[in-house]
Amino acid sequence: MEKIWLEKSYPPGVEFEINPDKYRSLVELFFKYSKQFKDNTAFINMDASLSYQELAQQATDFAAYLQQDLGLVKGDKFAIMIPNTLQYPIALFGALIAGLTVVNVNPLYTSRELQHQLKDSGTKGILILENFAHVLEKVINDTEVQHVVTTGVGDRLGMLKGSLVNGVLKYVKKQVPAYDLPNAVKFNSAMLKGSKLTLTPVDVIGSDLAFLQYTGGTTGPSKGAMLTHRNMVANLEQSNAVTRNVYEIGKEIMVTALPLYHVYALTSNCLCFIPFGGTNLLITNPRDMDGFVKELAKYPFTVITGVNTLFNALLHTPGFDKIDFSTLKLGFGGGMSVQRPVAELWEKVTGSKLLEGYGLTECSPLVTMSPYNQESYNGSIGIPASSTDIKLLGADGEEVGFGEPGEMWVKGPQVMKGYHNRQDATNEVLVDGWLATGDIATMDENGFFTIVDRKKDMIIVSGFNVFPNEIEEVLVSHEGILEAAAVAAPSETTGETVKVYVVRTDPDLNELDVINHCAELLTNYKRPKIIEFIDELPKSNVGKVLRKQLR
Repeated sequence: MEKIWLEKSYPPGVEFEINPDKYRSLVELFFKYSKQFKDNTAFINMDASLSYQELAQQATDFAAYLQQDLGLVKGDKFAIMIPNTLQYPIALFGALIAGLTVVNVNPLYTSRELQHQLKDSGTKGILILENFAHVLEKVINDTEVQHVVTTGVGDRLGMLKGSLVNGVLKYVKKQVPAYDLPNAVKFNSAMLKGSKLTLTPVDVIGSDLAFLQYTGGTTGPSKGAMLTHRNMVANLEQSNAVTRNVYEIGKEIMVTALPLYHVYALTSNCLCFIPFGGTNLLITNPRDMDGFVKELAKYPFTVITGVNTLFNALLHTPGFDKIDFSTLKLGFGGGMSVQRPVAELWEKVTGSKLLEGYGLTECSPLVTMSPYNQESYNGSIGIPASSTDIKLLGADGEEVGFGEPGEMWVKGPQVMKGYHNRQDATNEVLVDGWLATGDIATMDENGFFTIVDRKKDMIIVSGFNVFPNEIEEVLVSHEGILEAAAVAAPSETTGETVKVYVVRTDPDLNELDVINHCAELLTNYKRPKIIEFIDELPKSNVGKVLRKQLR
């Protein structure tokens, strides 16, 4: 497909091509800018902050602990299972400096989901929030995990405030269930040890794995997308090419409410802001909308990323419209479609644009982005990032014309190396460097793309991928259920929600039984919110369940 977007729609100053080898690794990039912007504030959380110099020192201390005390070596997998706190960037960059591959884990995973990810990745060490350590306790003996570091939400907030926050969560709110992990080390103890150790520098290069980022991918069960340092450097350069004329060096404050374990926030917020010497305002619990709004009111933030449901929730939280938005330049929406009423109300309330982009874990994640000079929301996912090729293929495998729907295929330096230990799944989606996204899109005469449908049956709940196969497998594991099918149902709050059709073997089985069963095996956003009992599922002549008919 001819790159018509370059001449017709690229904003002034955005280069057509980026250099994916500008830095040998994320480690080189991190040290370069943490030195250049040493006095700038890198991260803020609950009124505590880290300068770039402090972050670099503490990340190096943690790297020394991982290497010298735990004995982890280059290429070992290290999992991080915590929400947005100052511990996250310290651990993230510490692991990368030590040459480890980071495995990001959703803290709300059930023991079944956690076990799969730890086993599949071969994770040897993990940093986990103590609130969820009891989940790890159930499965650790069935994994390769040898080293556990636990942390409390308040661990980097200073001795007085940190003790208070941790004490309230543990003893007042009872949010830290008892757990037994005999050899676990406290994060602050690990940091103290690391500060007294000397790191042996590790030579990290572009082809080394930076992340095993788990996703349902385009089909089937959760798989680890292998994202190299070169993939990530390329995607940072692609993202920053679009925003270089928007962001001012050392003057930006990014609101980071999406979890950093999610590839969208990981790249767009945590990593992309480093070359600008910008500040990330970390929101630990964005579900507390009143607290979130109070936090926003304290800072002259300039950029915010989110998903449609987050923007919508903010707009309907009392006090949000009273915030001073005079410094806000842009809002970036991704992870799921931004709805027109939300985008238009956002622009009306904040006086700033809400631009939509598109990405997927397998692309580190950015693929397309609305140009910074776009007048207002237009319903598209924008134009391809620098150094990115896109083609749309029809059912016959041939490229389609303007306005015609076709499956989106992507090629560029941000495309993953493949799926970890899954050559079969890799071969299904990667062909000659092209990645099949499974999304159906159209392109107009100016190179703007619009997603029109999904080839796959994936359900997107608040930007998180939910796969029907996984839900159905959990459902039929109940002795009272014969068959089940999961489909997407529209939701005003989460964009889509999970609806299930259940065929019972036990006539006394009720909705509450199904809900309780799923609560044990699925994290909250994957659990069915609508349950319908039917006598039989519609099927094709070869016995395949016709989900489309159910939808």
